Amino acid sequence: MKTNLRIVVGLLIVVMLAVGGYLLWLASLPEVPVAAEVSLSATLGSTDTTGYARAVAPRPFQFPADHGSHPDFRTEWWYFTGNLATPAGRPFGFQLTFFRQALAAQAASRESDWSTRQVMLAHFALSDISVGKFHADERLVRSAGGLGGAMLSPYRVWVDEWQMSAARPEQPGFWPVRLRASQSGIQLDLLVDSLKPLVLQGERGLSRKSSIPGNASYYYSYPRLSTSGTITTPEGTFPVAGLSWFDREWSTSALAADQVGWDWVSLQLDDQTELMLYQLRRADGTADPASSGSVVSREGASTTLSRADFSIEVLDQWTHPRSGIKYPSRWRLKVPRDQLDVVVTPRLADQELPLQVRYWEGSVEVKGTRAGKPITGLGYTELTGYSAPK
Repeated sequence: MKTNLRIVVGLLIVVMLAVGGYLLWLASLPEVPVAAEVSLSATLGSTDTTGYARAVAPRPFQFPADHGSHPDFRTEWWYFTGNLATPAGRPFGFQLTFFRQALAAQAASRESDWSTRQVMLAHFALSDISVGKFHADERLVRSAGGLGGAMLSPYRVWVDEWQMSAARPEQPGFWPVRLRASQSGIQLDLLVDSLKPLVLQGERGLSRKSSIPGNASYYYSYPRLSTSGTITTPEGTFPVAGLSWFDREWSTSALAADQVGWDWVSLQLDDQTELMLYQLRRADGTADPASSGSVVSREGASTTLSRADFSIEVLDQWTHPRSGIKYPSRWRLKVPRDQLDVVVTPRLADQELPLQVRYWEGSVEVKGTRAGKPITGLGYTELTGYSAPK
């Protein structure tokens, strides 16, 4: 099984780097060495998009169908992050993400249960904040033979036994959802339920990533989810509760040639409001005008933010001792229209995921003011496209 996994990982990396060809009959191919790291810009850039659907204009969302897969687009993800704690106050952060990646725009004309043009990838990370430990792992399978996929009835998105699934499939509606993942003595078993309506990000759900038409995604979020269950570490199993955030995106191309990555932050504040900022970075270090965000009121009403509506100031940096990558590690965020001025700080410095796509994503805490009054909160930050010095 490990050998087969290495074959699939190697082949996916070849595809993502655009140096491979038409890879549909994976089982019959020889083993390919696993690359050390995948280029984010190659994975999400606007290379050959022939034959794929593209996000070019707002569209009506259809549920529950849009909770499922969109195989005509090249890439999509189902993305959970959250902050939990035990009854005694021991804090944890978690990430459980499922990705679908198309290997080709058209399916091969083969009659086989193993023939597929789709692969499924999952990332699972846990921040054990009070003891200063971070765990991250990934799994990759072909979307065939029951190894991984997305289905609507009963609802399930899965890679091997890692999955998000309908917690009560006999009842109508999407929520609640059960999350399960286990790797190397670290286990997650959570029940999540939405406390607010979904938010259509960007222009009615069309999130433009650059000025190039089609460099965009369809993007919606559930910004506040009640979350409870258990977390298991080598020290034992802990009951936990807290809040999480769910993002859904699908696209064919996102980053332009002069873009290298993004800084994303989602915050759940103690006044029952939420903030998401998505700052796209150009190669020269400046923020792309397509950067955007949203604020969600206590009642659940959302407002889209343009690049001119917010600022992100880096206050500190941190260099990973093994990868050598320097990441921003503390930020001042301002949203003048909401009179919000906060400082965001990682709850654990080392939350870098050393996976095939290397990036930093972790739990953060918030302190600052809204309209001059103190405000606090917790959230998650994702930093992509940073690389070690040459």
